[in-house]
Amino acid sequence: MPQNPGFAPAKINLALHVCGQRADGYHLLDSLVVFAGVGDHVRAADAPDLSLAVTGPRAAGVPTGPDNLVLRAARLLDSGRGAALMLDKHLPAMAGIGGGSSDAAAALRVLARLWSCPLPAAAAAASLGADVPVCLDPIPQRMRGIGEVLTPLAPLPETWLVLLNPGVPVATPAIFRSLARRDNAPLPETLPRFTDAAALARFLTAQRNDLQPPAEALAPAVTEACAALDAQPGCLMSRMSGSGATCFGLFAAAAPAEAAAATLRRGRPGWWLAAAPMLGSADQEPLDQETRATT
Repeated sequence: MPQNPGFAPAKINLALHVCGQRADGYHLLDSLVVFAGVGDHVRAADAPDLSLAVTGPRAAGVPTGPDNLVLRAARLLDSGRGAALMLDKHLPAMAGIGGGSSDAAAALRVLARLWSCPLPAAAAAASLGADVPVCLDPIPQRMRGIGEVLTPLAPLPETWLVLLNPGVPVATPAIFRSLARRDNAPLPETLPRFTDAAALARFLTAQRNDLQPPAEALAPAVTEACAALDAQPGCLMSRMSGSGATCFGLFAAAAPAEAAAATLRRGRPGWWLAAAPMLGSADQEPLDQETRATT
């Protein structure tokens, strides 16, 4: 279990290939998933009943009723026990960075510790959402199938991410409906080892997010976000994460990433952005550096 089980980091799809579609409608994916040192926080305390309070700069509009993923995660783990759950919300909702799924995974971790019980199997966790299994263990992973086939990646080089979201709605079902094709090529079967962030960026540039073209057609601000990131000194490459609209820029070190974030913040004060380390790189432990993020 991570050192800080209640930290719910942003999930970033460095590459996302749509490789097929099952008869039940679920799409088959091949994706490289990493986590950023910025996110939400979930805490839990003993209580006779199950409850949820939501705070933080992104608390507005977050439901606190039984359909909230944090409460659903609690009921999945143990439907008969109580806990006072607190969600400190910093990530934008429905932004392609797995905010709700990461919150649910963090809730499972903190409650497993509080209640001294094991985490659910990946198949059970997937009942909360396809991204919840990969968020249970927030380390760099390759995610295949509909999200249930997970393979840890070799340690990645130190890399920083600048995340930029223009605040426009991008509906995931509409993105998938707009796909030109659903049988695209997967990632290479054997992934190379990356000596530094530049090597990682070169590899990623040859890969894709197959959801980005339809997202850009529906929300041109996605194209603007990537162009704004590419224009920053030190940005090695940019791409949309997940089904959008959050885009990321890859940087080799903290200084250029934080300088880029400062420039973007001045030019686009209404957009959400964060500069944060990519967690699980070769020189750090996962979740150790969440406090270094700038938001």
